[in-house]
Amino acid sequence: MKYLVLLVLLFSAALGRAQPASQTVRGTVLDADSKSPLPGATVLIVGAPLGDGIATDQHGHFRFARVPLGRISLKLLCLGYQERLVANVVVNAGQEVVLELSLQELATQLNEVVVSAAPDRRNAQNEMVLLSARSISVEETKRYAGGVNDPALILSSFAGVTNSAAGSNEVIVRGNSPKYVQWRLEGTEMTNPNHFADQNAVGGGVSALNNNLLATSDFYTGAFAPEYGDVLSGVYDVKLRKGNNERFQSILGVGLMGTDVTVEGPLAKGYEGSYLANYRYSTIGLLSNLGLVELEGAAPTFQDGAFKVFLPAKRLGTFSLFGLGGRSGIRLDNINPGTWQLPTNETTDATIRRDYAKASYLLNAGLSHTLPLHPNGYLNTTVSFSGNGIEEDMFESDVHKRYDDRGTWLRDSLSNKQVNYQSRLDNRSYRAATTYNHKLNAKNRIQVGTKYAYLHFAYRQGLAKNGVSLVDFDEGMGTLRNFVSWKHRLNDRVTVVAGVHNMNVLYNRKSTLEPRLALNWFPTERSTVSAGYGLHSTMESVHNYFAKVKQAYGSYTEPNQDLDLLKAHHFVAGYEYQLTRNLRVKLEGYYQHLYNLPVENLPTSSYATLNEGVIPRYVALVNQGTGRNYGAELTLERHFDRNYYFLLNTSLYQSTYQALDGRQRHTAYADNYLVNLLAGKEFSGLGRKDNQTLSLNAKVFLGGGKRYVPLLRGANGQVAVDPARQQFWDAAKAYDQQLDDIYQVVVSASYKWNKRQTTHELFLNIDNVTNNRSRLSEYYDADKPNATGYQQQFGLFPNLMYRIYL
Repeated sequence: MKYLVLLVLLFSAALGRAQPASQTVRGTVLDADSKSPLPGATVLIVGAPLGDGIATDQHGHFRFARVPLGRISLKLLCLGYQERLVANVVVNAGQEVVLELSLQELATQLNEVVVSAAPDRRNAQNEMVLLSARSISVEETKRYAGGVNDPALILSSFAGVTNSAAGSNEVIVRGNSPKYVQWRLEGTEMTNPNHFADQNAVGGGVSALNNNLLATSDFYTGAFAPEYGDVLSGVYDVKLRKGNNERFQSILGVGLMGTDVTVEGPLAKGYEGSYLANYRYSTIGLLSNLGLVELEGAAPTFQDGAFKVFLPAKRLGTFSLFGLGGRSGIRLDNINPGTWQLPTNETTDATIRRDYAKASYLLNAGLSHTLPLHPNGYLNTTVSFSGNGIEEDMFESDVHKRYDDRGTWLRDSLSNKQVNYQSRLDNRSYRAATTYNHKLNAKNRIQVGTKYAYLHFAYRQGLAKNGVSLVDFDEGMGTLRNFVSWKHRLNDRVTVVAGVHNMNVLYNRKSTLEPRLALNWFPTERSTVSAGYGLHSTMESVHNYFAKVKQAYGSYTEPNQDLDLLKAHHFVAGYEYQLTRNLRVKLEGYYQHLYNLPVENLPTSSYATLNEGVIPRYVALVNQGTGRNYGAELTLERHFDRNYYFLLNTSLYQSTYQALDGRQRHTAYADNYLVNLLAGKEFSGLGRKDNQTLSLNAKVFLGGGKRYVPLLRGANGQVAVDPARQQFWDAAKAYDQQLDDIYQVVVSASYKWNKRQTTHELFLNIDNVTNNRSRLSEYYDADKPNATGYQQQFGLFPNLMYRIYL
């Protein structure tokens, strides 16, 4: 309660202050390739008098001391460099704006080509990435409806990306399994950053990432640059911003999803080092702990935190400590597959009650060091740890129905409660990586890197009721990855990135050599043509390597320890045209040929691990499966300008695979089409002092129905399962069918007002406003019509949040 009183006092004090007229905007300008500071670059505020421009100092720093509140655009100029326009920088009363910007050196003499300033085209921050990529700004994560200030959820707003529609944070990219997405934090691999995730790292309902700490991050969907390995699907490279190194700042937030605090500031007066930290606790869990609410039947709780400490050391370069961690738990009583995806066979039985408890943790921490070796070269070294663990218990009780003398049901009584399923999983990874970056000249840049990881796994999982052990191992694996990448700019219109990636699994001596090639061509000032190819590989989920498989004579073996790497050829081609200064259209097509896929070693089986979801299946596997993903993505986007924006994208795609049964099938992720329409309008200058802003945003999503494995049915279409023999599913018809198409409408509103040295924001997001409940999959339930129950789309869900920026 004392924290609530403190928050009210802060709120009341802030309302009593007068509105400031301005805020500080400052930052650093760097060379895009060498990351060296650019002294003498000119920074202009668009619309301000020409003489108001500022030149960067010897360290590349610039500062505007009194900038009006609202939105501004910055224009960057430097002799021998391409001009750049940085649009929609938000200036609030409560927080200084601290930017890190870069300029690309011209590859040709100034009199050979005229390059005018244009707004950022959402290109990747990584200059070695030329296609199938998008940068995601912090402002977008706050503005887009459906993102709920969640940096993971926002990905499903982009072309080629969708999720399960069941309320989880799965990231399904171009028909690939979400377990093949690679999450990165500050350039190094991290765990799935979602609370309540499963052992395949495909689920999770709440992200531990918090956009109060984020910088602009990159998301890649195919034909990855040479530095990215051990990934088939997509890469989300999350960056943390530096804290303010001149003054203390904080953000307090209270919302239905969580209550959090963010603090940042200088480490010492006159020192450029800084700290940034955030902590959040689930609001419902906090209220429960304080005794203000009592939860029965479902009690989800979570907490998470993240930090970054920036430590410049002059001649020794710069050091950076960073981390992200969280814990979560949930208890579900009288559960059925329609309310939660069970980790065991998805069926129901009226004579059995199931209760479920789950606890999990995630932890990522690292130390990064950047050492300038000379003006055009630097060495980046990172050591990191990542870990996550899951504890699951499924309890079963016999249900006895009690009736009176007339046969009227009175109540159910329970007996013989026991653990039916138990899982204890722990993953720990220790990584070290070093990359040398060298800018040879304006046309050429090279990268050479090596990455070593030691992965340790401790798994115990089994059906306690039957005494069946599914996995039981405590093992370590080492991987070594190497890459070389060369960026060559033929001129200011044509850029090529070529290289090779080498992946080695030291445990079973599997390795690959993966060529990569990408091309960007600007035939005109408004158009871009891109093309690329890459061979990619990844390891399968570790539990498949050590699965215990029962043999015909009753003993158990582990036949999968020699599994090879999954591999895929990625081909991408695209065209982008800038219709106006703020309006662009982009068309991108792709083809992915997957091979070496693990499939069940049985000629009649349709099972492949790429369809594996929450429920693991432990069988003997061989690398003889193949697959194809292909499609086209069209995007029409108007960047935020004159107080409005919109984003329309559509994707048509197919995803198929073939197991040992020889039949070409749809994968579990072959939804076939998706459409996103996002739009928003901002009304600024409201209130008597023109210090208030209202933002309205909406999202409409349309998508194909989810693929599923149907129940066994007879010739008459009626369910014909055999519970006694545990025969429920018709594997011969796996993923042939789809249920309902999916649609969802999301609306959000933000009301912001500036006071003296503080900014207040009230935010409301409502997911699935129409409460559409499309069917996603089916399960056996004898008490339902035709003994069929359905898992459904996540329903209407509001999220209200209040934040104060100090």
